[in-house]
Amino acid sequence: MALPTPTPNRDEIPPPAGVIPGWRRTREAPSLAEAYRTVPVNHQHWFRKLLAFGGPGYLVAVGYMDPGNWATDLAGGAQFGYALLYVILFSNLMAVLLQGLSSKLGIVTGRDLAQACRDAYSPRMSFALWVIAELAIAACDLAEVIGTAIALQLLFGISLPVGVTLTALDVLIILWLQGKGFRVLEAMVIALVAVIGLCFIFELILSRPDMGDVARGFIPGPEILSNRDMLYIAIGILGATVMPHNLYLHSSIVQTRKYEETSEGKREAVKYAFADSTIALTFALFINAAILIVSAATFHGTGHEGVAEIQDAYKLLTPLLGAGASTVFALALLASGQNSTLTGTLAGQIVMEGFLNLRLQPWVRRLITRAIAIVPAVVVSILYGASGTARLLVLSQVILSLQLSFAVFPLVAFTSDRRKMGEFVNAPWLKGMAWSIAVIIAVLNAWLLFQIAHEWLR
Repeated sequence: MALPTPTPNRDEIPPPAGVIPGWRRTREAPSLAEAYRTVPVNHQHWFRKLLAFGGPGYLVAVGYMDPGNWATDLAGGAQFGYALLYVILFSNLMAVLLQGLSSKLGIVTGRDLAQACRDAYSPRMSFALWVIAELAIAACDLAEVIGTAIALQLLFGISLPVGVTLTALDVLIILWLQGKGFRVLEAMVIALVAVIGLCFIFELILSRPDMGDVARGFIPGPEILSNRDMLYIAIGILGATVMPHNLYLHSSIVQTRKYEETSEGKREAVKYAFADSTIALTFALFINAAILIVSAATFHGTGHEGVAEIQDAYKLLTPLLGAGASTVFALALLASGQNSTLTGTLAGQIVMEGFLNLRLQPWVRRLITRAIAIVPAVVVSILYGASGTARLLVLSQVILSLQLSFAVFPLVAFTSDRRKMGEFVNAPWLKGMAWSIAVIIAVLNAWLLFQIAHEWLR
């Protein structure tokens, strides 16, 4: 899945002063221009400065706890107990490193990942990468649509097809928040993350997991290589955790901070942006692990190993754990779905503007993305009901994982290129880790494709 190394432009005109020579174009208008450099960070105390830089990491972390994670984590816990906890941990560690590289690319070069690809690759290659990125966003949006519709059904009895259609109205929420300023959008996201976290603390208390088994679940085992079902769920977890559109998103929204565009200012911004995303992704790790732990403690070994649908988990939680468990579960799901729709809009806008230099009104972009997700979700929910939407949810996460390498390889290549990053180029040890992660992701995806093809040909 590795992409070709960008070919240097032999006819490159010497860049103007202040522009890093490794790029063919001077810096273009930023994505999300209405929010660009609108948040001041000129505080003296380190804690206040950390708070000022805090926010983009949580918008990114939202994608690591969206409804797609719920489907894969529930299935993994019910079928295999705590055995896949280490997959969640390793996926999260990969995410910390990759999101750190993404934020560094945006801060140092003033380009988001989509703009960097458009600059470095041929128009044909850039267009292909744009199509792949749009497919990833559509797959992510599909998970958000289904998750929100399921939550509306569980809480209010709204049918799945109607709930799916109602998700188009979230464009009004997004427009209102964008009009209030970027910090208001970040505050809304952080509040919803807190709601999800509190809900799962409640679920963990009720489920009373065996902490020894939980600890052993974080130790890797070889079974994943011989068990295709386990590998399928594991790659679904990877796809739901390290999400390709988040790499585009993070490289843009870090530029909402008004840091000094000097070597010292950029170095400070890179440091605080990495701290912000690491803290936020730690919350995402807790929530993802909590979902799998609750599923394992409640369903595995109790005759409910086949639970892989959010609706089935909802119905069984209160009988098995006690009053309120199901309602709290559905409330967290609704918060998760709504949170993910907010960041999906931004990612779609960044990808389209960066790859195509095409700028649409946010509400137009939102309706296009949501329509792409709504159509298959409505068709599947009408024809196949709850079980069909559950399978579609897990499949969307596998699709995300298969597309991940097409964002990871360019990101690692750009940040490891001294011509493009100057003094901020990845250190040799970091370059080795980043390329190792990129290869691991590609190999796991290739193995999954081989297993699926072998199953079809039998």
